[in-house]
Amino acid sequence: MDAGSLTLLLTAATAAGWVDAVVGGGGLLLLPALLIGLPQTPLATVLGTNKMTAIAGTTSAAITYARRTRIDWRVAGPAGLIAIVVSGFGAWLAIALTPNKDVYRPVVLAILVAVALFVTFRPSSGIYPHPERRTTGRAALAVALAGGVIALYDGMIGPGTGTFLVLTFTTVIGADFLHGSAMAKIVNAGTNLGALIVFAIDGHVWWQLGAAMAVCNIVGAQIGARMALKRGSGFVRIVLLVVVLALIARLSYDQWLA
Repeated sequence: MDAGSLTLLLTAATAAGWVDAVVGGGGLLLLPALLIGLPQTPLATVLGTNKMTAIAGTTSAAITYARRTRIDWRVAGPAGLIAIVVSGFGAWLAIALTPNKDVYRPVVLAILVAVALFVTFRPSSGIYPHPERRTTGRAALAVALAGGVIALYDGMIGPGTGTFLVLTFTTVIGADFLHGSAMAKIVNAGTNLGALIVFAIDGHVWWQLGAAMAVCNIVGAQIGARMALKRGSGFVRIVLLVVVLALIARLSYDQWLA
């Protein structure tokens, strides 16, 4: 690998760690960078190396959030444990089936557009907590969505997972953006771990490169987590909207212009 490609990947890993720590969606930066920097590498190896990088920053951010803010462990804990198994299954599907991007892109785009409209036209949503929504049924639904549906998506594909998790926790159980992001980090660490185990067993991780990118990802994650904790839910909401719009732009380009 030449110096230019390595610089690109290390820079992308740092930026992705920051985005992921604040609101998720770092895969928007990291996966395209890996595909550009490793053009001859099998897709499964790209995904596996991405997971090795992402789990470092996500786990680092999760620890920072857990030390400094309140986390609803009765939801985040079970969802994170279930996510390890489900995302592992998703990674197995990614290796076995190599999902067709043309099939999932329109679905993801539609969801992201809905998210962008929701965040734009419901500016107070996620700014303040709504504990009255935290019923047993809604908590179970949040666990099923985060640990099941979203974890499967992360194991197979990945980009935008943290964003989907944050929106799940804010809309379903009424967490504010800051605490929703903290819970998302716990679950996202589980999804990354499950997928990484499967990719590693199948030999689809470039360990040396992944380790170097993981260090940069941790640096970015620590900066992002501290900024989110310091600036609060309003800051997280703005970053969330920017990341969602960037995801829409990227997927739209891939769908119709690439």
